[in-house]
Amino acid sequence: MNPPRAGLDWTVTLRLRERPVPRVAYISCDPATLARDLHRLSVNYRVSAICAFDLFPQTAHVETVAVLEAPVAP
Repeated sequence: MNPPRAGLDWTVTLRLRERPVPRVAYISCDPATLARDLHRLSVNYRVSAICAFDLFPQTAHVETVAVLEAPVAP
């Protein structure tokens, strides 16, 4: 997913909470909305990897890629 700066639309969050997919790559340009969305998705997902990229040196902007995984059903 690569949502706009405002983060995931609530309907997308609900869809992923109701019927999770096994793995999601979330690309974010806003750490605040990334944190909010990761918190909302923590019901069904855990963060398995996260990495920040300084693609705009000498600015406050940072791109972050987070990999979320749904637990494996028994």
